[in-house]
Amino acid sequence: PRDGVRHTPVRGLVLARVDPGGDWQYGDRLTLTGLLETPPEDEAFSYRDYLARQGVYSYMPRARAARLEPGQGNPLLAAVYRLKQRALSTVYQLYPDPEASLLAGILLGVETGITPELKDAFRDTGTAHIVAISGFNITIVAAIFTSLFGRLLGKRGGAALAIIAISLYTLLVGADAAVVRAALMGALVILARQINRPQSGLNALTLAAAIMAFANPRVLWDAGFQLSFAATLGLLLYAEPLTNAFRGLASRYLPRSTVQRLTPTVSELFLLTLAAQITTLPVIVYQFQRISLISFLANPLVLPVQPLVMILGGLAVLLGLLALPLGKLLALPAWVLTAYTIRAVEWMAKIPGGVAVLGPVTLPVVVLLFGIIAGLTLAARGRRPPTWGRALASPVSLLVLLVLAALTWRAALSAPDGQLRLTLLDVGPGDALLIRTPTGRWALIDGGPSTLALSNGLGRRIPPGQRQLDFLIVAATGEQNLAALPRVVERFPPASVLWSGLPNRSAASRRLQETLIASQTPIITAQPGHALDLGRGAALRVLAASKTGAVLLLEWGNFRALLPIGLDFDTLDALRMGKAIGPVSVLLLAQNGYAAVNPPAWIANLRPQLVLLSVDAGNRDGLPSPETLAALQGYNLLRSDQNGWIEITTDGKQMWVSAEKR
Repeated sequence: PRDGVRHTPVRGLVLARVDPGGDWQYGDRLTLTGLLETPPEDEAFSYRDYLARQGVYSYMPRARAARLEPGQGNPLLAAVYRLKQRALSTVYQLYPDPEASLLAGILLGVETGITPELKDAFRDTGTAHIVAISGFNITIVAAIFTSLFGRLLGKRGGAALAIIAISLYTLLVGADAAVVRAALMGALVILARQINRPQSGLNALTLAAAIMAFANPRVLWDAGFQLSFAATLGLLLYAEPLTNAFRGLASRYLPRSTVQRLTPTVSELFLLTLAAQITTLPVIVYQFQRISLISFLANPLVLPVQPLVMILGGLAVLLGLLALPLGKLLALPAWVLTAYTIRAVEWMAKIPGGVAVLGPVTLPVVVLLFGIIAGLTLAARGRRPPTWGRALASPVSLLVLLVLAALTWRAALSAPDGQLRLTLLDVGPGDALLIRTPTGRWALIDGGPSTLALSNGLGRRIPPGQRQLDFLIVAATGEQNLAALPRVVERFPPASVLWSGLPNRSAASRRLQETLIASQTPIITAQPGHALDLGRGAALRVLAASKTGAVLLLEWGNFRALLPIGLDFDTLDALRMGKAIGPVSVLLLAQNGYAAVNPPAWIANLRPQLVLLSVDAGNRDGLPSPETLAALQGYNLLRSDQNGWIEITTDGKQMWVSAEKR
């Protein structure tokens, strides 16, 4: 094409962002003009995964829109969205901020007006569930609708209309995973009452989750669904046992009448929160890498007023939709309770040490936590056999044995096996290569841009008891090559560093230099001819070093892997387009497959048996270059964006290749 851009027809859903000020409405058919991109992700949040769970894989961040024709949507949805917009406008007419924005979140699921600072306060105090519409809100709505419609239309008619009303409310507030789960459970409970079937909370929860997973399997990875499911499971499993335990304990010291009056209050304020947090703890530490240590203080302060906040606030909005002065009659008490909620949360959030920040938590840790919870739950129900032989069959004992077995196998697999392993880690657009020497030492070449990806890749391979690198090789000093290393070298400190490239080439290289100097790590400047002895005849050699970085050759016997991470045009000439190197077993493409530093003559002279490419999916620079891919026709190519991590194992005579995704 004339503009140099290759155009490919695509189908599916796209998220497009247009300039503010347009009067677009649901049902308008638009034409959008802009560039499609892969949704972004960073260390804290993957927008890409979030949208993928909704079937959206493309993103147009700067779109121009023009209306073709209005009124093309579903009439029912159009009416629901118009009602939501009117209700939102009424909320802001009845209340000032920040109370208006909090009520918009509680009643309508619109949290965009809540400031980041207030959101952090709710999260840090363990009260974020107040803002997010979930089972608590749906329970109140279901109770109101069932009671109201039951009186007007009778038992069966009222139940049917209540289910319809719950469904419409679910659409009104956005129908995210937590709300849909709660709505399904509410509808199932109402239905069970009508057909006189025993009401089983666990059955309803399981059926609701199964229906949602069948309709959209991606929902299982949604954090809101996971938290909602786990919290409900905790309430079903532990609310009654905890209440009974408190009642039994209190009966030892207090009169029976006092215990009866006290138990409901303690249960509502403390025990239900504890029950929910038992099962949500593994999800919270995995999804948010933090634990609120003051949630048991904050929740009793704000939870008692929340039913009134929702009921009075909701009635005020409903009356306001009919006549704004009517809504203002109930707006004042609702405002007082909402203001109290905000001030209490903000005050509790200022308590020092109220939040424990954990850092990245791996999936096996989550599985282990759930296993411990399940084991202790079964043990607490009196299923512990009394004898040693039967004790081996208890869930807790089996869990301990499982953990010990896993650690034993991990140690066995991590022991030196006399082979050389080269692993290309999947870290995005940069390069990160981990070498395990035949004698069991570890060397890392560069690190890529993602601290989370690099730390995760190293943590899954380096034994837990070691947590140290024998060598760190800086092969290029660009931001994408080193951005992850300043933090990761604190977790995996290197014994020594071989450095090539300008130290001040990027902010990441400067930070890394400062970190290494502060820890008094020896830094050696790479020179052509330098070689790291990896044991048993294996070596990592520096073929060339320049201001850009280094070209490295990993050798052992017949195995040769060329890693030209710091390759530039002068080095290409100095190495005579690869003729000075000769055939290699493995070739890593330089600079994510950029054509200028991966010319066809270079590839042809090296004659690699396997070509590796480290690149991120939907690379913003359009890498790898089409010319590079054309030059690789007939070669074996593995890419991190398509194959994940790639591991090459050799004994110096043969090599074996494995990848995360085939």
